[in-house]
Amino acid sequence: MTPLDIAHAAMTDQDTDAARLAFYDRFATAELFVLLEAEPEGDNIKPQLFQTEQGAFVLAFDTEARLTDFNQGPAPYAAITGRTLAQMLASQPIGVGLNLWENPSAFLLPAGTLAWLNDVLAEAPQAIEDTPEAFSAPKGLPEVLITAIDARLASAEGLAKFAYLAGVTYKGGRPGHVLAFVDAKAGVEDALAGTIREALVFSGLEAGVLDVTFLKASDPLTAHLARVGLRFDLPQPASPTQPSAPGMDPSKPPKLR
Repeated sequence: MTPLDIAHAAMTDQDTDAARLAFYDRFATAELFVLLEAEPEGDNIKPQLFQTEQGAFVLAFDTEARLTDFNQGPAPYAAITGRTLAQMLASQPIGVGLNLWENPSAFLLPAGTLAWLNDVLAEAPQAIEDTPEAFSAPKGLPEVLITAIDARLASAEGLAKFAYLAGVTYKGGRPGHVLAFVDAKAGVEDALAGTIREALVFSGLEAGVLDVTFLKASDPLTAHLARVGLRFDLPQPASPTQPSAPGMDPSKPPKLR
């Protein structure tokens, strides 16, 4: 079973808000293979549309083999993330048919669901300014959040060297938790803060539960965090970055034709 199969089974069996959020989180971060009418032309793609009594749907699969099986042979496709697909379709009356027909996670996501998901993913984190006075070991955070952070940082290759999760007390006595990224690449701060906000939302938690900050390895605060914080090592690229396929860069979504 694929990760989407597992998340779909949990959503079906448990029928809880937490399980539903976990499924949509998995959908948003998954690489999906979208069935096309023709090969992509640069960043332009034209998905096949299937009309049903419930409206129009594009078809997406979480493995290339499932797309080939559905089509009964090779077919043109675009490999894009679920979040990019939701962004592309959010303003149109088009849903997604996921892993049809005889797969464990076969599921129809209506246009309204995609619009909701896109709204959740598009919301930007709020910037605040505060002065930390003391750090401590993280306490009381749910395991589902720790797991979600770990999974998301595992896919943030090369965006920072590592991160520390710790308890924090700010000037004036306000307690909280902070995730500090160390030596993040220039320009990726919003993306990293956004992915942590999504981890909170899809874990069913309020955004204020966890603050995000960015430090240099030489910063004195980094040494304090190293003593008490939980460290997450981000994967580092083994070779120079290669051009990505259409839709895999969330800042440059493919264009529908």
